[in-house]
Amino acid sequence: MSMNFTEKTKDGFNKVADHILDQLQNNEAANINLHAEDSTFIRFNNNKVRQNTQVEQRGLSLLLQKNSRSINLSFSITGNIEDDKKRADQFLKMARTECDLLPEDPFQVPLQNNGQSDHSFQGKLLDPANVVEAITTPAAGSDLAGLYCAGPLISANKNSMGQSHWFANENFFMDYSLYMGEKAVKAVYAGTEWNQKDFAANLTHTQRQLALMNRPKVELKPGAYRTYLAPGAVAELTSMLAWGALSYNAYKQGACGLAKLADKEKTLSPLFSVRENYGLGLTHRFNSLGELAPETLDLISKGELKSFLVSTRSAKEYTTTGNAAEGWEGPRAMEVLPGTLKESEILKQLDTGLYLSNLHYLNWSDRLNARITGMTRYACFWVEKGEIVGPIKDLRFDENLYDCLGQNLLGVTDFQETDPQVGTYESRSFGGKKVPGMLVKDFKFTL
Repeated sequence: MSMNFTEKTKDGFNKVADHILDQLQNNEAANINLHAEDSTFIRFNNNKVRQNTQVEQRGLSLLLQKNSRSINLSFSITGNIEDDKKRADQFLKMARTECDLLPEDPFQVPLQNNGQSDHSFQGKLLDPANVVEAITTPAAGSDLAGLYCAGPLISANKNSMGQSHWFANENFFMDYSLYMGEKAVKAVYAGTEWNQKDFAANLTHTQRQLALMNRPKVELKPGAYRTYLAPGAVAELTSMLAWGALSYNAYKQGACGLAKLADKEKTLSPLFSVRENYGLGLTHRFNSLGELAPETLDLISKGELKSFLVSTRSAKEYTTTGNAAEGWEGPRAMEVLPGTLKESEILKQLDTGLYLSNLHYLNWSDRLNARITGMTRYACFWVEKGEIVGPIKDLRFDENLYDCLGQNLLGVTDFQETDPQVGTYESRSFGGKKVPGMLVKDFKFTL
């Protein structure tokens, strides 16, 4: 348990942030964000430990507004309050100097008091001393490679108008692959409470998929195939919605992937609904300005666009109403709503076609017409008459979202899986999405 880290970080952040805010002059306003973690990182290769690391870090970002100008600087703090105050003084001085050199910002968002919130959630994580045994014992005999990461993760915000937000939770993920020669199957087990039986079940499912990969490979010709997209594949597919497809700013600038949906020139299936849902507990509601997003926000409901994500800056620039979206205006807590297709019926309903567990290398091939391209990856199989025949040779697809999420969407599963954010560049990340599986007619492959 690492509540000492959480409590110490909270005390230190409040004192250092208040120290900065107390020094502001009459023509200045400031917004301060904290991102902190105390993380165990253990990398595995061939079911053995390759790297074992503990990372403790705290980072502050300081937004200073002065005379219609804004500057944002980031720096690390140590947890030693007096040293951190001195470091904060240096960066406040630097921010003042740089702010004076900048042009005025016509769309500057004046800081406001968006209230206060304080949420800390204690998980039930593995003792770091027990991690290796908990993972390698049930994986004995398997070539397992992956990353286990766990510990408290913190985000906080204060500004000179009096707002204050705090969010801390303890979570983990085990992002791993099982290998058989050049063949591999990918999986993830994540949450706030480690359950050894659940991890063992997750591992067993992955091992079964790997065994299927040992069957003779099926080579398919380019064409349109009836396709089941497992939740892992749907997670990748819907990640494209974060690339400007639901951004109001992108829409106004002519770079929105779902502009034709917004303009009612195109439609999606009534089976397809997407919302922001902070009740999933994957991330905090407040954004970097401390604005509180709605607990839930319908983005696409039964195939119709209900709302773009609109930052306060975009709201000011385009004279509309914002909904506390982050500046990049992408989903932070996406949920694709479930349907009625039962897990036991998936292969039967697929009948003959492709079962895709994962996709990768996705990108827009024609953004304005919502066309995307990518590759199949890991456990992807050819199915005949409801029975898995064997793994397929990798295929490249080029598909229109208005087709695969529109008229060709045949069914959505009645279960969902959580796809956590497993990024660790510079620091662990909040967020993720919760998605079902999907059955699609005529998913199009080009190579």
